Amino acid sequence: FKGPAISIDTACSSSLVAVHLACQALVRRETDMALAGGVTLWLIPESYRTMSQAGMFAADGQCKTFDDSADGIVNADGVGALVLKRLKDAQADNDFIHGVILGSGINQDGRTNGITAPSVNSQIELERGIYEKYGIDPGTISYVETHGTGTKLGDPIELEALSTVFREKTDRKNFCALGAVKSNIGHTTSAAGVAGVHKVLLSMQHRTLVPTLHVKKENSNFDFKSSPFYISRETKAWDVEPGTLRRAAVSSFGYSGTNAQALVS
Repeated sequence: FKGPAISIDTACSSSLVAVHLACQALVRRETDMALAGGVTLWLIPESYRTMSQAGMFAADGQCKTFDDSADGIVNADGVGALVLKRLKDAQADNDFIHGVILGSGINQDGRTNGITAPSVNSQIELERGIYEKYGIDPGTISYVETHGTGTKLGDPIELEALSTVFREKTDRKNFCALGAVKSNIGHTTSAAGVAGVHKVLLSMQHRTLVPTLHVKKENSNFDFKSSPFYISRETKAWDVEPGTLRRAAVSSFGYSGTNAQALVS
């Protein structure tokens, strides 16, 4: 344990950015194993007061990702980490392998209308670039663990970006499930990205898609019926075609403007 110890602060995308940078270090052989993750503890009232005054919180204390009544985030404490190694090394060491990161990437929004206003174009560029770089057909991705904060502005932008990139490669409708762990545990900010990866790995282990909560009426600013997506609202088997692997994307977008996505199989 004498490799680089790096603190990363890109707000809500911090832990997934850490995972990406750790993967890059493994690829460049700067290290042979990495621990990457994030932690958030909300210990003082000042943060809550500031965010409440900015109108960032859901009025009823529920994160309603993708619902038409979505009105804000719900804060939560959280901590999570991943042990990362090159696949061949993990196989040689007889490690238990929970999943394989097929590719990842990060970029920046640039100028927007404010820290709570994400850039649809930057999200499109990030996702398109990752899929092209690593030769991943979006049509083979059957689940997306979205950033999914449950906000009026953020949810439609994230859905539009994903839909744009998927439609460039496939005309299939309603084949890819969408979920958001924030509806279950709240927004763990710096730990949110790794929480999403943990959810995906557990879903793969159990071959099961689980419900995203508090969705009563789908967001009216996005046409789900003609899109590649459907909201995962019930517990169901995560089935894939014979001879294919389960593939998932995990997104994390920080109000720093730094975006991240990873592909997991």
